[in-house]
This record gives sequence, C-alpha cells and structure tokens, in this order.
Amino acid sequence: MYYKTSYDSPIGRITIACDGDNIIGVWNENQKYHGDSIYTDMEENNDMPVFALIKKWLDRYFVGGEPAISELTIAPIGSQFRQDVWNILCEIPYGEIVTYGDIAKKIAIKRNKEGMSAQAVGGAVGHNPISIIIPCHRVVGTGGSLTGYAGGIDKKIKLLEIEGADMTRFSIPTKGTAL
Repeated sequence: MYYKTSYDSPIGRITIACDGDNIIGVWNENQKYHGDSIYTDMEENNDMPVFALIKKWLDRYFVGGEPAISELTIAPIGSQFRQDVWNILCEIPYGEIVTYGDIAKKIAIKRNKEGMSAQAVGGAVGHNPISIIIPCHRVVGTGGSLTGYAGGIDKKIKLLEIEGADMTRFSIPTKGTAL
C-alpha cells in the first residue's frame, strides 16, 4: 500500500508519497511525470511518521537550512540506470551544480563504457520521483543553461536561490525546457 500527503511550500503545493516506511515520491503540483512511478492508487494519510519527518526536513530546507538526505529514508522506484543517476544526484553538494554531461561521464566510468549519452542521463534526471530531496534541480545544461526541470524552470531557479547558488552564471533557455 502506498500513502500520500500534501505540503504547502514556497514553490507551491507538493505531494509526498511513501510505502509506509520510505519516501517514494515528492512532486510539485502539475509537475511533469507527477506520480508516474506509482502504478496503484495512493491512500491519503497525513499521520504517517515518515511524513512528519520529511515535512520537518522541508521546513528546514525552505528557510535556507542544509538538511542531509541521509536524515530521510528514501526508496525511489526506477530502473537500475535511473537509480545510478539518482545516486549521483545525491552526491551533488548543496548549492552547487553539475551538468548532464558530468553525470554521463560518471555513469560511463561506473559501467566501464567509453561514453554515455547526456540525453539518456537527462531522461533519468527528469524522471526523478523524489524532487528536491534528490536534487535534480542542481543539474544544468552545457554552458549553464537552466534546462530540464520537470517542475518548471521558475521552481528550479527558486530552489537554487534558496541554496545560495550564484545565479549570474546561468541562462534561461529561450525554447522549451528539454535538453
């Protein structure tokens, strides 16, 4: 059984999902791929201990704190490739950014391959089911383009600002939000 609750944040309403013990989803309202890793109904339940924990985590995050991912038990649902990408996302320090290409290089090394497609990585980043916690907003396109955030570029900008990232080095894409 999967459970869900809502959280009102500075970037809008967020849906949080769990399996009873682990966080399996954190999505912005109207986010692309919202809930797509859950193939069954979720029961509304605001009294789960794991929900109280993540809401306190988010409260600290949104006032500029730096809560650690390790404070939460997360269990994102996805293929091994996506899991590998999401694990790399979890290593990106608070307020810092990497490119899709940077992650592709790490995946290639991990898989003992000569190269990896940055677009394939972008697909995995875009399907991250635990946004904010697994910091996919810290990934940008080559040259600092703020592209590819399923929650919307405006939310990506706000999250990076909360983390104190130097926004002067980024550009907003003029066409679409994909890689």
